[in-house]
Amino acid sequence: MHLSNESLLVILFVGLVAGWLAGQIVRGTGFGIIGDILVGICGAFIASWLFPKLGIHLGSGLLSSIIYSAIGAVILLLVVRLLRTGGRF
Repeated sequence: MHLSNESLLVILFVGLVAGWLAGQIVRGTGFGIIGDILVGICGAFIASWLFPKLGIHLGSGLLSSIIYSAIGAVILLLVVRLLRTGGRF
């Protein structure tokens, strides 16, 4: 797979926005800008794996990528919070 510079920038931008949105929704401690990008990108992978298995399709384009990634990042942050607090929110 070949990524151009533009596609790498789009992935980082989507990851940053999705990680920030997830942090605002979950209202946990922040991970910083790099942590937000990583959570957003991991959330995108989680959502791209989980949503097709559930039969959910939100469309295509940048906005749907941000929504997918944000939902996946929220799921990831909730799992991390559950593991950190020993099963309590």
